[in-house]
Formats: sequence, structure tokens, C-alpha cells
Amino acid sequence: MTDQKPTKTTEPKPPPWRVEGMPDAPTPDGARPGWRSRMPGGRWFWLVLLGLLAVNWLVTNALLGPEPRIHIPYTIFIEQLDAGNVASVVSTGDTIQGTFRTEVEDPAGSGGTATEFETERPTFAEDDLLATLTDQEVVVNAEPVDQPAPLWQQVLFGFGPTLLLLYLFYSFYRRAGAGLGGIGGLGRSRARLYEPTTDRVTFEDVAGIDEAEDELVEVVDFLRDPHKYTRLGAAIPRGVLLSGAPGTGKTLLAKAVAGEAAVPFFSMSASEFIEMVVGVGASRVRDLFAQAKAAAPAIVFIDEIDSIGRARGGAMSFGGHDEREQTLNQILTEMDGFTGSEGVIVIAATNRPDVLDPALLRPGRFDRHVHVSPPDLTGRKAILEVHSRHVPMAGDVELGDVAATTPGMVGADLRNLVNEAALMAARRGHESVQMNDFTDALEKILLGTERKILMSHEERERTAYHEAGHALLGMLAPGADPVRKVSIIPRGRALGVTFQSPDADRYSYSATYLRGKITGALGGRAAEQLVFGDFTTGAESDLVQVTQIARRMVGRWGMSAAIGAVCVVPEEPAGGYPFAAAEASPLTMELVDQEVRRIVDECERTALDVLAANRDKLDALAAALLDKETLDEADAYEVAGVERLVPA
Repeated sequence: MTDQKPTKTTEPKPPPWRVEGMPDAPTPDGARPGWRSRMPGGRWFWLVLLGLLAVNWLVTNALLGPEPRIHIPYTIFIEQLDAGNVASVVSTGDTIQGTFRTEVEDPAGSGGTATEFETERPTFAEDDLLATLTDQEVVVNAEPVDQPAPLWQQVLFGFGPTLLLLYLFYSFYRRAGAGLGGIGGLGRSRARLYEPTTDRVTFEDVAGIDEAEDELVEVVDFLRDPHKYTRLGAAIPRGVLLSGAPGTGKTLLAKAVAGEAAVPFFSMSASEFIEMVVGVGASRVRDLFAQAKAAAPAIVFIDEIDSIGRARGGAMSFGGHDEREQTLNQILTEMDGFTGSEGVIVIAATNRPDVLDPALLRPGRFDRHVHVSPPDLTGRKAILEVHSRHVPMAGDVELGDVAATTPGMVGADLRNLVNEAALMAARRGHESVQMNDFTDALEKILLGTERKILMSHEERERTAYHEAGHALLGMLAPGADPVRKVSIIPRGRALGVTFQSPDADRYSYSATYLRGKITGALGGRAAEQLVFGDFTTGAESDLVQVTQIARRMVGRWGMSAAIGAVCVVPEEPAGGYPFAAAEASPLTMELVDQEVRRIVDECERTALDVLAANRDKLDALAAALLDKETLDEADAYEVAGVERLVPA
């Protein structure tokens, strides 16, 4: 006798994603429980419909029916005919209908009068009616007597208004979201569901921001294979906040996630939540997350979230009933509230993470903060390669050299650079983009478009010495950025430009480098004083730059012995409040001003001394600029007789 093992019943596995608080799963026919209660219907609906149709039919019959006529005896008709009061008649059989010239009182005693009449001619009448009508010049019509309106008119006017009214009610009901979306559908979310296409953006289109890309690759991998992480007890972040300067690729990363993830992707700008009607923003947030939960696993992307996610209770807030705060409160509840949002991952992008509400940044909402930094040299080269994949390049183009001359540029800037180079090559009739197209496009972006203005010889000479002073100090000042190009061609608001850029990306600056930068910025003013003995207004932008650098050296970077290693100058706001409170006493701020003046004066004396000691080089550079107007890097160093130091 063998023991029989009990058979195991295989229970259906629960879905990998569970959303608390959501309605039951849809039935096999695709409907959700309770949907009929939200649809228009029921006994009262049909009773009202039948009542409207009946009233409409009665009113239509009254309107489409024949014009009312008075019934008169045949003798009265003969009297009116003999009196010449009959204008026209029409007859079918013994029925005669017609029109009087003047109104006749209704013989029925109703007290009314009318011109339209109807009578019956007796069959035994032997009068010659036609001859009498002819003698009285009565118009005998060939039209039939009054007939009811055609059937199509009765149907159209009988049921049309009611059906149109019902259609309008139904459309209004649908647009209002079955009572959940507010008046006219204002509360409905305007999120766009991403539809994958053949030209979708993927992670292959993202370059130069590998750290941020890796963070989002993990999110996509979790959505594709959640068991890989859940078996180890790991939980994916509820939200990922992408922050960084404009143009660094935050939205591009979100598009790449949409292209890579095999889950629904809802995209919406934060400003689209706010409407003129109070409460619409919160309603749209609820609707957006309801759609995402129903389609879980899903991704929700909110662009520029700082427009609704600013800290509550600040100087720019208008109290608890502020529409923006209501929208923010709803987002906080949806991301980590009582019901939960399992399976819904929120990705948000902002340029101002410092102004966001702390409740939005805590774990459980935006668990992961990804800072998208400007790319380094290798990243800029990779970005240029991505954007130039479909641009024919000449053999002399070295994208590495282009990337080396674009420090500080982000992805949007580099894309614009490639596009400007292609436009310039097309204008010049080139079959492919050449290196000089890239250099000229870079000059146009950084320095401005050339202006065709007529300058006097004296003004050109002053401009030449001004730019020669900048260039020479850039060549001789210790640690200064190499001079890439010098020009006295007017561009933008400037009469001349000197372009300098480092050989490698800089992430910190020494006091020696900053003093050299101040000295180089004062080179144009010093050259004018040395050669012409006075100044012009051309150094305005130089003085603004010098003042900003010196003030930060003293007040923020601790590069003054008199102030010490303290930060006393408030940080410049990035676009919020126009004024910032001082972080030091008035006496300390006065000392800051004195130190700023001291540093600038020392650098100005250094600039005058260096230019005076190298007057021959200054004159040579100015003469070459007057002759050629523009000098590139190699020509400038050769004319000045200064050896270009290449870093190791």
C-alpha cells in the first residue's frame, strides 16, 4: 500500500505591482465594478427622456401645422364674394379655402377676426360659382388645400431638438469626467502618454552625463525585472529628482527613460497643473496619479517642478489657500500618503532645487537626488559626436579640439554649436562642415555676430591697443588662460574681443589665477592709459567682471587677510528674490569694500608695469590687429614673440 501525497493546488500569483486604495481589478469584459452606477441611466432617465420627446412632438405639431382658418357658412361666403371681399380661393372637391381682402368676424361667436377662411359648397348648389369668381376678379389657385408638413420635417423638428439636447448633456457629462473632473473637464489631467515610435530617444542618445544616466538605467531595469531586486528586499525609489543648470540634459534623460522603459510614461509640465479655478491643480494631480496607478507599473515625469514645489509659508506664499500650495499638498499625499503609490515612479526636473519644499525632498517621496553637472572635456566630445552623427564632416574637423575650446558649455550649447556650424557651411556652399565653420560658429555664439559699422582711424587704433593689452597680459600673467583669438571687428555690444579659454577644465581656482584674471581684464584700460594717457568707456564690462571677482575673493572665498576665512557676502540669488540680507555688520562690509579696492589697485599697477616693460610687444600686437583685424592663437603668440606654454 503506497501513501498518496496530497496534491498541491497552484494558486494564481499576485501581480508584481500592488497599488493600495485602488478599485478592484477589471472584469474579463474590461469593465470595473461599479461602473454602471456612474453611467447615465436608470428609470428616471428614461421617464424624463420620454417626457421631453412627447412635449417636443406636441410643440412641433403646433408649429408645423396649417395656419388656423375660420369656418364660415356658404351663404356668408357668397355675400362676401358679391361684396368683392374675396381675394383668392383654392378648392378640392366641395371644400373651398381662401383669403379675404379685409378681416371678417368669426361667425362661430369667438369674437375673433381673420382673413383666412374655409367653407363647404353644398352639393345641390346650382350657381355658376366660377363665373362669379371671374367677374369679381378673384384669383383661383391651383395649389391643394392645407396639407400637414412632410414626414421628414415632422421627424426633424419633432425629435431633433430633444436628441441634440441629450447629446449636449452627454458630451458635457463625458468631458466633466463622469462627475470627477470638474466643470468642463478642468480637473482632468493634461499629461501626455508617451507612445514609442521608430525615432524615439534612448540612452544611446545621451552622452557626457554618465553618472546621472546610470541612476536612471537602474530605475528602468527595476521596472523591467522587479524580481531581481525584490528578492533581496530592495525597493525602488518612489521619486528621482533631476537638478542642474539649464541645458544639461534633464529632459533628455526623461525622454531616454520613456524610450527605454517598456511601461506607460506620463509626461506633464508643472505649470499645467495650475488653472484660474481654485482646486483644479489638486484635481489634476489626483487624476494624473489615478491614471498612472491604473496602468502600474508606470513612470510620471513632471518638468520644472519648482513652479509648484516651492517651500510653503515663504515670503512669496499667500497662505494655506494658495492654489500652488494645494497642488503641492496633493502631490505630497499622492507620492507617500495613506493609500500609497506602489508601481508609480515619479521623475521630476528642476533648475532650482534650493527652493523646493523639504517635505518634497524627504525619503519616501524623492528618495534619489541626481545632480546633472555640465560635462567635462571627454563628455563634451561625446556630446558633439552624438549631435554630429547625421552631419557630414570634413577631414580637418577634430571634435576633441572643438571640445577643448568649449569649457563650461552644456549639451544644449553644444547642440546649438553643431547646428550653427552646419548653417554656416551651408551658407558658404560647402559640401561638408569644415573646421573653420566650427571656429566661426563658436565665435558667433560666444562673442556675438559681426557688426558692419564704420569706425574712425583713431577709434580703431584705441580698440587695437585695448585688445592688445588684454591679449598680452593673458600671455604673460602667471596661470592665465591661453589666448585663443583676438579681434577688433565689432561684435554684439563690443568694439573688439579677446577670447581666452583654459587647456583643461577647472573645478577650483587659486588666488594667483584669480589675480591674473583681474590683471588681464584690466589690461585694456591699462593699455589705453599707457599709450593715450586717458580712458574710454570701452572698459565697462571689464570693470564689472573685475569687481565681481575681487568681491567674491574677499567676501566669500577667504582670500583676504583683513577679513579672514569667513563668508560675509551673501550669495547672489539665482533668480528668486532681488535682494539678499547682508551677513555681516556695516563695519565689516566697509572693510570688504576697502579690500576689494586694494586688490583691484594692486592688479591695475601690475598691469601697467607689465605692459610698460613689454611696450614693443604691445605695439606689435596693435599693429598686427590694425592690419589683419583678427589674429588666431598661433599668430597672436608669434606676433607678440611670446612662447606658448603647453601644460604637461
